[in-house]
Amino acid sequence: MSTSSPEQALQAAIREACRTALDIDPENVPLTYPPSAAMGDLASPVCFELARVARRAPRAIAEAIAGAFVPGEHFRKLEVAGGGYLNAFLKRNLFLGRWLVDERAAAGAIPGKIIVEHTNINPNKAAHIGHLRNAVLGDTLVLYLRQLGHEVEVQNYIDDTGVQVADLVVGFRHIRGMEPAEVRERFSEERLEKDGARFDYLSWDLYAEVTRWYEEDKARLDERAATLHAMEEGNNPLAELAAFIAHRMTRHHLGTMHRLGIRYDVLPKESDILALNFWEDAFGLLKDKKAIHKIEGGKNDGCWVMDLHGAEEGSGEDQKVIVRSNGTVTYVGKDIAYQMWKFGLLHREFHYRHLDWSPSEPLYPVWSSCADGGEQGHPAFGKGHTVYNVIDTRQSYLQRVVAQGLLSLGHPEEASRSIHFAYEMVALTPAAVKALLPERELSEEELGKSFLEMSGRKGLGVKADDLIDTLVKRATVEVSNRNPDMDRAQIEDTARRIAVGALRYYMLRFSRNRVVAFDLDAALAFEGETGPYLQYSIVRARNILRKVAERFGEDQVEAGRLAGIADLNVLEEEALSDHWNLALMLSRVPAVLRQAVDSLELALAAKHAYLLAQTFNSFYHRYPVVQEEDERVRTVRTAIIRLYHDGMIHLLGLMGIEVPERM
Repeated sequence: MSTSSPEQALQAAIREACRTALDIDPENVPLTYPPSAAMGDLASPVCFELARVARRAPRAIAEAIAGAFVPGEHFRKLEVAGGGYLNAFLKRNLFLGRWLVDERAAAGAIPGKIIVEHTNINPNKAAHIGHLRNAVLGDTLVLYLRQLGHEVEVQNYIDDTGVQVADLVVGFRHIRGMEPAEVRERFSEERLEKDGARFDYLSWDLYAEVTRWYEEDKARLDERAATLHAMEEGNNPLAELAAFIAHRMTRHHLGTMHRLGIRYDVLPKESDILALNFWEDAFGLLKDKKAIHKIEGGKNDGCWVMDLHGAEEGSGEDQKVIVRSNGTVTYVGKDIAYQMWKFGLLHREFHYRHLDWSPSEPLYPVWSSCADGGEQGHPAFGKGHTVYNVIDTRQSYLQRVVAQGLLSLGHPEEASRSIHFAYEMVALTPAAVKALLPERELSEEELGKSFLEMSGRKGLGVKADDLIDTLVKRATVEVSNRNPDMDRAQIEDTARRIAVGALRYYMLRFSRNRVVAFDLDAALAFEGETGPYLQYSIVRARNILRKVAERFGEDQVEAGRLAGIADLNVLEEEALSDHWNLALMLSRVPAVLRQAVDSLELALAAKHAYLLAQTFNSFYHRYPVVQEEDERVRTVRTAIIRLYHDGMIHLLGLMGIEVPERM
């Protein structure tokens, strides 16, 4: 297939026609899609923009361009429509054949590595449902970027020296009354496995207890401060306990995310940023560039702060503390150092070793940072061209501070390529709360709400694995009822794929700035805008292809053969438009992916997949394939079904959704 896409070819041909007919070389040739395939395959409103320069009516400009247009290998004609639109028609048989045999490999490599940091769960308790939106959005962004030809490195930052881990250390010592050595012995994986318990679930409950323990006596917060200090110093029993907790929790988190097909390349740890003096380098650079300054007097006396551009002086938001008066670094200070490392702006580097994260053999290799030693043969991490930080909207202010830190250091390009992929929270519908938290009684007021925000204090917290387990159980019942002849192993695999597909699609289908009100029934429905609906449409297409192969021969459904003989011209005009429209919608997937990435609205691709499934379902109800007596027509319809089947499997794969053999 040509190295240029139809879109690129049309833009180039219109530019050439403009130069020939008008002696104008437009900088931009916008493209749109006609409302129906009968009106064309691609369109451009460029003539309306050129009217101001050429001082002619848009339609007159369009007629001049159409007269000078050279169709080339892609197009058969260019028509003028309306007041000045240009509608282009592809050589449809040619492109149908090409799309059938196109293996949908990723686009050619684009220079410049992209770093995507996502998930970043505090290693102090089990992952919850809110973390799943972050991880699904981040993982899907990675899949889209790689499909578009980008080199992508996936990072999952482990805040193993933060307040949350310190609180768990405090909980073990002062609530459970256990010293570090006793914790490691009592909560070893072997002992917990025998008891049927999980460290991340036990820690979930203990963390809630610690919160209440502090509330009972604020003086107890001194224990948190002392523990944090010991953790930052390192080489002491409390720091070792914190490291044990963080490592165990990270293993659980990786296992949870692996259930959804989510993977990482490297896990940088905050403890290593401290141990390797990343902050000292960053601090020195910030002081040298006068990006921060020390405050004398007032509420920030003795602190190093960064002045924030655009905030009103004295508003309380015009300065951000980077280093506290006691010398400890704030979260945002360490994040600035981390962001600098991602871009290769620090003179220090981590050591790395493979992370032993699976109870048995690692399910895939993950590298983790370390402060000393390390292993050879690791990839070159960091030094990215562009960095996406997938963090919810509540962190928008801190992300602006990080970008301003780069700007103040004299790195405006890196600051502009520090992209905050922000998203809204996940809530639960009252029905989901009743199903997932049956012990939680809802008030009449709560039952009347469209969704309930999660809150540990209010008892509204759902562990990620509990949610996945519930989805799998419900899917298992549905699959068993629909397929009484299916063996147990196939039922379990099918139910897993349906549950994961339901969850991932539900997290993707909403605009990132919209709260996701998760509902079990809505997510698992086989009808409507759901993952199972998309999966079921592909299974239907597969069944049609199977029946064609059984009746007419295996070769009748082979993509290569269909590409050479399918002739759209054998169809009547109305049928031609319906057949071609489905093929054309599939061809637009790369453009939709690019738009989704550029706008960071991954829901665009999810919505396109749903529209494709709707169009396919309408198509197969209207146009029989196996029963079609005209072999030429049957061949075209088989080609369209095969194109849909293969293309949708690929598109859902880019969303991390596997398709079962049967449903």
